[in-house]
Amino acid sequence: MTARVLVVDDLEPNVKLLEAKLRAEYFDVIGAFSGQEALELAASEQPDIILLDVMMPGLDGFETCRRLKAAPETMHIPVVMVTALDQQADRVAGLEAGADDFLTKPVEDLALFARVRSLTRLKMMTDELRARYATGKGLGVVDNIDVDSANDESRIFIIDDNEEQTERLKKALGGGHQISSEIDPEVALGRARSGDFDLIVVNMSLESMDPLRLCSSIRSFEETRLTPILAVVRQGDTRKLVRALDIGVNDYLTRPIDRNELTARVNTQLRRMRYVNQLRSSFQASLEMAVTDQLTGLYNRRYLASHLSAMFDRAQWTGRPLAVMILDIDHFKQINDTYGHDAGDRVIKEFADGISRSVRGIDLACRYGGEEFLVAMPDTDMAFASVVAERLRHEIANQKYVVNSGRDEINVTVSIGLATTENGPKGDTAQKLIKRADEALYGAKTGGRNRVIKSAA
Repeated sequence: MTARVLVVDDLEPNVKLLEAKLRAEYFDVIGAFSGQEALELAASEQPDIILLDVMMPGLDGFETCRRLKAAPETMHIPVVMVTALDQQADRVAGLEAGADDFLTKPVEDLALFARVRSLTRLKMMTDELRARYATGKGLGVVDNIDVDSANDESRIFIIDDNEEQTERLKKALGGGHQISSEIDPEVALGRARSGDFDLIVVNMSLESMDPLRLCSSIRSFEETRLTPILAVVRQGDTRKLVRALDIGVNDYLTRPIDRNELTARVNTQLRRMRYVNQLRSSFQASLEMAVTDQLTGLYNRRYLASHLSAMFDRAQWTGRPLAVMILDIDHFKQINDTYGHDAGDRVIKEFADGISRSVRGIDLACRYGGEEFLVAMPDTDMAFASVVAERLRHEIANQKYVVNSGRDEINVTVSIGLATTENGPKGDTAQKLIKRADEALYGAKTGGRNRVIKSAA
């Protein structure tokens, strides 16, 4: 895996040394010699990861990291502090500033490269979601992301076959979390797969199962592919740590565990999880808005264009009939002119709700135009479609639409045109099927309205 790495240090020899090591591993490297330059390059170059020194004149590494994590355009970029500072308080201060890791010089190359690969891989997993979010943001259909707005307690799952260690870890985590634990790794796999956890903590000294295999299995499940994993390793066990990071573990703690470092690393992972979840939710919201009608909640014409073709092809392949029903509210312009457009919107919304209640889960209901709706019904012949259409027409004709805060009641009728693929013409297509239904609707309109007309075979 290659990646673009921004190396930040006020001493040029340090930058050149790291650059040489990283280039030997086929990483693309950018150098910066101050905190301010790092902020500017991070925003303009969008590196995959930043290796940041702490002791720099002007903006030190802590403040630089805080600013990187506060800016929307750089908050997603992983930051690793690489420094000569070796005190536990410095490590905690770096993690609390937003750093994803804090490595003390001299750094073992194997561990450094594994960390760079790990964090780069995690960033790339979110890049596509960020691109989709940016599209939705540009269209104005999604809100700003706020990773600090979580109200619910975070759900943490500890997998450790040493109950005494588990209890110490729970005590160190303190309140504010819903903490579950499991001593049997096989049972833990099933519980983890439920997808109900925001963070999974794994003891890498498990005796009843290979912990690396356990982490690999968790990462392979669809339900937990993006759930962060925090590994707890013995001091100096670099080989196992490197393997864990390559498998997909997000972060690690070394024993003996420092409570402040534990809190900082847990908060970092939970923050990233909230960020990913909001990206996914925003994408889902923008996707729904792209294919659904805002007023009625039914699918829109854009979705119909692609989905109906697939339904038609399936009908041709299986030999089972596909029916299309087009509905048009009678004299809708008079409703708008008499009662106002708000009342007209209310009628359309309730009309659409009636259609939703009357169709099956396999049917496709969409708003076809202003007051026109289309329902595609797979595995439905003309006889059954006629029964459904007549029932719907009757229900609508007998319903009163209350508008203008209850001051007015409106009676509405509907004209319906039906067509099916039964005995369809040679070279039939989805568009020709819609055209036949539309012609039948025209016949219903010209024939006096409030009726169902079937297309000719």
